[in-house]
Amino acid sequence: MMLWLYSLLMRAAQPLLRRKLARRARAEPLYAERMDQRFGHYDFAAWRRGAAADAPVVWLHAVSLGETLAAGVLLERLRSRVPGMRLVLTHGTATGHAAGRALLLPGDVQVWQPWDTPAAVAQFLAQFKPDVGLLMETEVWPNLVAGCARAGLPLCLVNARMSDKTWRQSRRLRWLAAPAYAGLRAVWAQSEADALRLRAMGAPVRGVVGNFKFDAAPDAGLLAQGRAWRAAAGRPVLMFASSREGEEQMLADILKRKMAFMPVDTARIALKTIAKSTPGTDAVQLLVVPRHPQRFDEVESLLRSVGLSVSRRSRWAGAPEAADVWLGDSVGEMALYFGMADVALLGGSFAPLGGQNLIEAAACGVPVFMGPHVFNFTEASALACGAGAAVSCADMADAWTRALATLSQPASLQLMHDAALGLGAAHRGAAMKTATEVAALLQRG
Repeated sequence: MMLWLYSLLMRAAQPLLRRKLARRARAEPLYAERMDQRFGHYDFAAWRRGAAADAPVVWLHAVSLGETLAAGVLLERLRSRVPGMRLVLTHGTATGHAAGRALLLPGDVQVWQPWDTPAAVAQFLAQFKPDVGLLMETEVWPNLVAGCARAGLPLCLVNARMSDKTWRQSRRLRWLAAPAYAGLRAVWAQSEADALRLRAMGAPVRGVVGNFKFDAAPDAGLLAQGRAWRAAAGRPVLMFASSREGEEQMLADILKRKMAFMPVDTARIALKTIAKSTPGTDAVQLLVVPRHPQRFDEVESLLRSVGLSVSRRSRWAGAPEAADVWLGDSVGEMALYFGMADVALLGGSFAPLGGQNLIEAAACGVPVFMGPHVFNFTEASALACGAGAAVSCADMADAWTRALATLSQPASLQLMHDAALGLGAAHRGAAMKTATEVAALLQRG
């Protein structure tokens, strides 16, 4: 009865989803492409025919960019365990869809995630007939699970996590969430804490294997290019990584408070003024990389409004242009930006947004200073702080002060750099363990 009511609401919401996607498409045109796929309409009549028609079909859902990058690590291991497998790759966001193209091989297909109605799910499953379904991290949808159960499709949650916030929400909606978690075939969790919460919702947790993201190696070419640009800059680079709405304003407010004795129109010298108050640091170069592409223009306007000059990555001819702030306005180049950085502030952690993935920063050897809001990455944050690769700070002002202090202490900076690199090496292996389990599940049929 409750699933029927939920399904009715999801069907009623379809016109709202279309309007939302149309709005998002103004900034990210990919949202307007093949929109009907989200409602179960596909044009892949000949997809299963050909020499590979009998090969195992693996459906992997990675909603956004972070999940897609982690999915790439799993796919590399899974293809070695299941030679000749064919991939159906689904996403919910434009950034995930764009990054996912690089994961496809001949015979694979990429489409949008079906909207969670019985009809769209049934049409998706009838079209692609996967042999196993893998949902990345948190993407458990009631009709998706119910539809797979009706079709006899084993549906698994991999690299699974459940934050305290999601746990509380799931408990409030237990009538809907519990059957969905219980309907999964298998769950492999990132941490013991995640496993405990997932089991409490009825999920069939088969093991705690760690986080795929520790297995990802940064792009060596991008990392080397970033480090070369950092060396050429001649001053320390402080990166604001994956900044979210409202957080750039926090940073701008700090700059304005630090130089309140100056006229507003001289705010652009604040960076050098603040840095000079830190012994051993002549100047600091700010690098801001917003999390969402649709906000690039907004962030540039904000920074310019406080008198700072801005140079955008998309406009560099061959090297960063001189400016108070470098703006990272590209997608898929985080290794480049972390290569440019000496230290990083962690976006999403200063506003109550749950934080962002800091594992990539660690893999690049970049120490991280984070705010108090890391509930989406509790385990990784705790591991990084325990290893000495990250510092938990009270707020943006505290993080700014501590980051500048670290930049002025080469020995401390080197220790944090070494700890960051060691963090990834100590926690690898989750992707191969999961790939082995999925391959065994396919063999059992």
